[in-house]
Amino acid sequence: MKRMQTYEIAAIVICAMLCVISCNRGENQEPVPVSNQTEDVTYAVNTYRTVPSNLDDYLEFGGDVSAVSSVDVLPDAAGKLLNIYVEVGDVVKKNQLLATVDPSKPGLYYEPSPVRAPVAGTVSSFPLSTGATVSQSTSIGKISSTSDVEITISVAERFVSRINLGQTATLTFDAYPGESFTAKVTEISPVLDTVTRTMTVKLRLDPKDSRVKIGMYARVKLVTETKENVIVVPSTAVIVRNEKPYVFIVQGGTASLCAVTLGLKIDNKQEITSGLNIGNEVIISGQTLLDDGSKVNVVSSK
Repeated sequence: MKRMQTYEIAAIVICAMLCVISCNRGENQEPVPVSNQTEDVTYAVNTYRTVPSNLDDYLEFGGDVSAVSSVDVLPDAAGKLLNIYVEVGDVVKKNQLLATVDPSKPGLYYEPSPVRAPVAGTVSSFPLSTGATVSQSTSIGKISSTSDVEITISVAERFVSRINLGQTATLTFDAYPGESFTAKVTEISPVLDTVTRTMTVKLRLDPKDSRVKIGMYARVKLVTETKENVIVVPSTAVIVRNEKPYVFIVQGGTASLCAVTLGLKIDNKQEITSGLNIGNEVIISGQTLLDDGSKVNVVSSK
């Protein structure tokens, strides 16, 4: 019994000593300072200063280059081609001798019939060879005016309302990489092809260029609408928040969030119809993490 009381007294003494030690430690420990201030973050951004710009809407087509004027060469008599005196690319005069046809038949002999050029120009096609059988309705060749060429394109029915005479186009050719040529719409078919539901449109080079040859394939960018003196920014400048379009502009080293109204978008260019002014410095990259009032550092400006 006395031993039990001794153990209890010892346990009480030990607990008291531990309490005293912990209290002393708490009094001597220095308080940890807590800062209520957060460091300001500066974001690096790229900007674009708005200026009055033109924006062109366009349609793209593929087209073939052909001669504006091309005439078939027809023989006056049926028979076999006896001689051919020209080659593709030769420049000929009107009534120049091109070939002869032998109209002879078994048991009957006739003088060779001459085939002459119906017009002056360049021989653009002469596919037959000597010995070929021809008739008065057989075209043995074509003579074209290579100095004046046209580009023929087919326009789908849904785009017909956007095509007008006099519209301009930019042409590119594989033969001349990095170069472009200008052309204008000169002819629009009044009817559509009932099979393909397309409308034939013809364009001519403006100005003419002798480097463009008959038979070339042209990539045509036809301008259908032009907006002048509008505010245009790179499409990367526009962000969407709460399902509404915004852009950030730089004002005094900070980013200001501006609500904008979008207009025409062509390729990577976006028209802004309201919300911006000429001369605003618009952030075009680095704006993903920005908030209204964030500090920014302009790395480059266009």
